[in-house]
Amino acid sequence: MSSDSTGSATAEPSKPPVAVAKILIVNQYYVPDVASTGHLLHELAVELAKQGREVHVVTCFPCYGPKETWQACPARESSEGVSVRRIRTTRFSKDNLLGRLVNSITFLLPLALRQLIGSRSADICIYTSNPPYLGVIGGLVSLIRRHPYLVLLHDSYPHLAVWVGKIRAGGLIERVWHAINRLTYRRALGTIVLCERARDLVCREYGVPPESVHVIPNWADPGAITPVPKKETSFARKLRLLDDFTVIYSGNLGLYYDFSTVLDAAELLRGERVRFVLIGAGGQQAELAAAIRNRGLGNVSMHPYQPYETINDSLNACDASLVSIARGIEGISFPSKFYSSLAVGKPVIAISEANSELREVIDREACGVWCEVGDGPRLAELIRGLAADPARAASMGANARALLERDYTMETCARRYLEVVDHSVDPTP
Repeated sequence: MSSDSTGSATAEPSKPPVAVAKILIVNQYYVPDVASTGHLLHELAVELAKQGREVHVVTCFPCYGPKETWQACPARESSEGVSVRRIRTTRFSKDNLLGRLVNSITFLLPLALRQLIGSRSADICIYTSNPPYLGVIGGLVSLIRRHPYLVLLHDSYPHLAVWVGKIRAGGLIERVWHAINRLTYRRALGTIVLCERARDLVCREYGVPPESVHVIPNWADPGAITPVPKKETSFARKLRLLDDFTVIYSGNLGLYYDFSTVLDAAELLRGERVRFVLIGAGGQQAELAAAIRNRGLGNVSMHPYQPYETINDSLNACDASLVSIARGIEGISFPSKFYSSLAVGKPVIAISEANSELREVIDREACGVWCEVGDGPRLAELIRGLAADPARAASMGANARALLERDYTMETCARRYLEVVDHSVDPTP
C-alpha cells in the first residue's frame, strides 16, 4: 500500500497473473473422431497454441461414432501447433453401457499411470467430462503429488445417468459417484461450466465456492461455418429440399434430447410443404427410425453423420435449425449444437423447458423461436409462422449470426479460458 498527500491509503495497481506456458488437455475424443466435444477441444487447443501456449492433448483413437466414421490416425502427432498423444483402448459401441464402461476403463488406467509416473512438466491440466469420471484422476494424483488441474464440465454425471435410468436414484453407484465428484471438484483449482444453471448445480451439490466455478460457453467457428442459401447446397439438392420449408437437426441423437415433440409436429404438418431432416446417430436412433416408420411420417428423414469437410453444406441445407433438450436436463447438459445453428444464420427453433437458459437467449436476442417440450401443436404453428413470413425468418437468422460473432467465437472463448487458467495458477492480485 502507498499513501497520497492527504495520508489516505491507495491500493497498488494489480499486476496481471503470470501466463501459463504449458497446458495439457485430456479428453476421450478428439479429431478426427465425430464427437462434437472432440472438435471443440481441437479448436480450443489450436487457438491456445496460437496465443503462444505450449499445448498437449491426451486422447484415444476414434471410437465415438459408428465404425464407418473411424479414421486412421497416428498414436503421436503434432498438428497446428498442438502435440497429440493417443492411447489404444477397446472400441465397443458407446450405445452399449458395458461397452462404454470398458472403453473408458481402458482409457483411464493407462492415463492414470501416465499422470502418476510420466512427465510432470505441464503447468496445468484440463480434465473434461469425457468420460464423465475423468476428473477423478486429477483428484487422486493431487493427493500423491502436486498436480494443478481444472475440470471442464460438459455433461453432469451421475445426474444424466439417473435421468436416463441407467443407475438408480439414491443407490450405491450414485452415492459413490457423488463422492468421487466431491473429491474431483474440491481439489481442482477451478471448474469451467457451460451455463449458469450448471454453475448453480456444481456449487449446490458439491459445496464448491462460486468464485471457483467459471461460466464459459462453447462456440462455433464463424470462418468454417458460414451462411449459405439453401438452394446453393448440394445436400438440399440431393434430398430435393428446395421447394419445402426445411428444418434440420444435425448432431447426437442421444437419450437426453427431445424428438417426440418434433414427431408430433411432423404428424400435424403432414401434407404441408414442410420437411424434417435428422442427421446423426445415438441412443434414440433405432427408436426414432421405428417411430417415423410406424407413424407413416414421410416428411421426416434420417441420415448418418456427414463428413466434417462437408458439414457447412449440410448445416445450411435448411430454412431453420433445430436445437432440443429434454425435460429435466436443465443444468445437467447444454446443447453444443446451438452454436453451429447460430453460425449458419438461419432462425433457431429451440425446444426446452420453460425455465431454460436456451429459451432466455432465444427470447433476448430474437434469433429464433422457442417451444416447450411436449407441445407438438405449438411447434407446428411456429414452423408455419416462419414458413409464411420469410422476412421475419431472415431477420432472426441475421440476429443469430450476429450473436455468434459477438459472444460465441473461438477467439472470445479462448481468451476467457486463458484468463481462468492464468488466474488459477497465479491467483495473486
